[in-house]
Amino acid sequence: MDKDEKKFMRKAIRISVNNVEKQKGGPFGAIVVKDGKIIARGSNQVTATNDPTAHAEVVAIRKACKALKTFQLTGCEIYTSCEPCPMCLGAIYWARPDKLYYANSKEDAAAINFDDQFIYDEIAKPVEERKLFTKQVLRDKALEAFEKWKTSPNKIEY
Repeated sequence: MDKDEKKFMRKAIRISVNNVEKQKGGPFGAIVVKDGKIIARGSNQVTATNDPTAHAEVVAIRKACKALKTFQLTGCEIYTSCEPCPMCLGAIYWARPDKLYYANSKEDAAAINFDDQFIYDEIAKPVEERKLFTKQVLRDKALEAFEKWKTSPNKIEY
């Protein structure tokens, strides 16, 4: 690991520690870096904002995209104090940074009751076997939007 990787990871870890010390949320922190500069910081804000999607990585991605005026983080690196949960990992892939670095593992998180394994297990199951009742409704009607998107000359691919 090079000097910059350690420097930026220490900053993400510091955010996670500060979040706990200031009682603002869970022990998670993230930063987005571009060209050796921090573009955005994020801390877990789930309980502070009553938003189950306000994980550190998602908060940092939202701030970085706003700062860069783009919906993709090409050319960026994300440093997070813990291996991302399934939601955050999905958000990271959609944001398309060049690199992802993490400190604590998902096993470390599970040891303090942040266990995401049940989500990984549920995703792997057929829809009808999942614990969350899920039913497809009005697919034919919903396809209208997809058809319009497919032929739209104004769409922005992502």
